[in-house]
Amino acid sequence: MDQRAELSEFLRSRRARLKPEDVGMPDHGRHRRVPGLRREELAQLAGVSVAYYTRLEQGNAQNVSVEVLEAIGRALRLTDTEQNHLTHLAKGKAKKKRASAARAHEFRPALQELMDAMEGVPAYLVGPRLDILGWNRMAAALLGDLSQLPPQERNLARHVFLDPASRSLYVDWHAKAVDVVSVLRLCAGCYPDDPQLTALIGELSVKSEEFRSMWAAHTVAEKGHGVKRLRHPVVGELTLAYETLKLPDAHDLSLVTYHAEPGSKSAESLRLLGSWSAEQPVRT
Repeated sequence: MDQRAELSEFLRSRRARLKPEDVGMPDHGRHRRVPGLRREELAQLAGVSVAYYTRLEQGNAQNVSVEVLEAIGRALRLTDTEQNHLTHLAKGKAKKKRASAARAHEFRPALQELMDAMEGVPAYLVGPRLDILGWNRMAAALLGDLSQLPPQERNLARHVFLDPASRSLYVDWHAKAVDVVSVLRLCAGCYPDDPQLTALIGELSVKSEEFRSMWAAHTVAEKGHGVKRLRHPVVGELTLAYETLKLPDAHDLSLVTYHAEPGSKSAESLRLLGSWSAEQPVRT
């Protein structure tokens, strides 16, 4: 991926979402040819020259300081996640992590044993490209039998955008899709030269118009926890809380778990799903 182009498009997309009144600047009613703040307005807010900011927005981040990036981030009202993404794109620190993307498919057997021991809790291990590297029986029962897919197709983004079953599984499919694209954008910032990630984004762009539209929005976000409503073909609708746990010794890997509120209808449905999955043959 062209990191200079990514930097340019990200800055433009963040600038376009702001209006003068959003940042306490007067709007004199002059016709604006493009949405959002003008470059000179953003430069004024950040305390840099218009020429300097223009070069940066054109993808020329040579010798840009962290302090300047932070000032621009404040002017753009970036979240912490967006600020980190901007720094990755501008400073090129992500290139140091290229080698670890390939190693991320290797994980300790104890992690699989841990997931298998989590009875009643759907759990899966996801890597930096949103590849699903390991899972337990409950995760297979909830999300579908990943063992029936080739390893290269066991990917959360492919599941959401290319698997028709995901449309009925996630009650708010659009929100789930936006979450996935936002995380994938972060992955692209961390691994701009990863060929498998580039191929994945290319495949999704070709096969899904919705992915292309969401990708063009340059949204970046991380959701470590939250609630999802799912509509399962066996046990019906469930409201489940999820937690995304980063592994201390492998930050590119995350353990994702789902659980229901104790005593709730969803808890009973999850228990029934566990009983149903126990009757299914184990396939690896």
